[in-house]
Amino acid sequence: MNSVVSVREYAWLTTAPVEPSLDCAQVTTSAFDYLCKLSESFSRSGARLVQVEGRQSLSLDSYVGVIQTPCGTTLEIVPKHHEIGDSLPMCRALLRKMIQATLDLPTREVGIAALEHFDAPLSEWVMRRYLAELDQLVKRGLRFDYHRVGEELPFLRGQLNIMAQLRQAPGREHRFHVRHDVFLPDRPENRLLKLALDRVRLSTKDADNWRLAQELSFMLAEVPASQQVQADLRAWGTDRLMAHYRSAKPWCELILNRWMPLAVLGEQHGLSLLFPMEKLFEKYVAVWLRSRVKTETQIRTPAASESLCRHADNDMFRLEPDVLISSGAQQWVLDMKWKRIDSADAQNKYKLSQSDFYQMFAYGHKYMQGAGTMALIYPKSALFAEALKPFYFSPALQLRVLPFDLDSDTLVGWQASDLPLRRPAAVENGVAVHF
Repeated sequence: MNSVVSVREYAWLTTAPVEPSLDCAQVTTSAFDYLCKLSESFSRSGARLVQVEGRQSLSLDSYVGVIQTPCGTTLEIVPKHHEIGDSLPMCRALLRKMIQATLDLPTREVGIAALEHFDAPLSEWVMRRYLAELDQLVKRGLRFDYHRVGEELPFLRGQLNIMAQLRQAPGREHRFHVRHDVFLPDRPENRLLKLALDRVRLSTKDADNWRLAQELSFMLAEVPASQQVQADLRAWGTDRLMAHYRSAKPWCELILNRWMPLAVLGEQHGLSLLFPMEKLFEKYVAVWLRSRVKTETQIRTPAASESLCRHADNDMFRLEPDVLISSGAQQWVLDMKWKRIDSADAQNKYKLSQSDFYQMFAYGHKYMQGAGTMALIYPKSALFAEALKPFYFSPALQLRVLPFDLDSDTLVGWQASDLPLRRPAAVENGVAVHF
């Protein structure tokens, strides 16, 4: 039985009957067992997908995306952005926006409005985007290549293979061993596109996606599916004659799981995509900062030029802040954390982590020589809507704790940190606009 279960990160899943919500849902026993088995395989690689509580319940970790189980259940996990007022369409839209920006996935101006209103799990959205790009590519024309073919024919074609002809068996002198070139669409790029298309055709549950996938499958009938994905990806052409392939490549790679931080091990039951929300938030803010810094400013995401100490003439314990911004002799270190903090809970240190402060202290001394301004960036929420007062490691080294508004894509309170970011044109023209 096919079903879609939609929840937020850190939600509870149980096999017992419950009132479904974004924070708690019921799954089948087979889906529950599959998730437990999948979590065990992830644990061996140092990650944790779920935390099992007894024989009937488990809690999800901070991974978002889609998992398809052997029994046909599609588990959709969306970000937990707002404590109250989150809706499934809002969470889906946020996840799509972050993935598209983080992975630098291309969009087309024509037809994007219709795609953005497509309210379905992440996997169906990815498949629809891929099919739209592939459809445009096929309409512009596939690239063909000449392939040398050797065969036995009753007539001469191309070049006669003298050595093979001399070894011809008696009674077959009327047959010719020839070599000739055939113009075929058998290229690495086309093979990868065909493999991704086959996965979409077998995985999609959306009628429009399936219909378009079937049409494209007939158009690519002569193309064999890739048998060596990594080798074909390395051989993907980048010359100007392959320019119209560029828009389809990122979506193809995403479907072929090249960008999945954790692959779903074992038998492939459908299109499963998982992303750690911490990394997604970190990269999304880094992409936003890169688009907002002033032109004369340098930005590294991440930085990795300093270590905590040296031992036997070797660096030990590499220090890698998420973002290092340099403007002249001045530098700023920024780190992003996908965590909810409470600006009113001073008694519990606003739910800030002491280890994060130790980390920033090391960054400040190694990258900024103990003087300047650093920032920890957390998602904006109802409990954390304004920047906290600065924290001072010393009179010369301070740390700002800033909220990033994912709804409006703004970093609240960045002006007080004197970050070299571009202001909107309205501010530069003297109109007061909050950025």
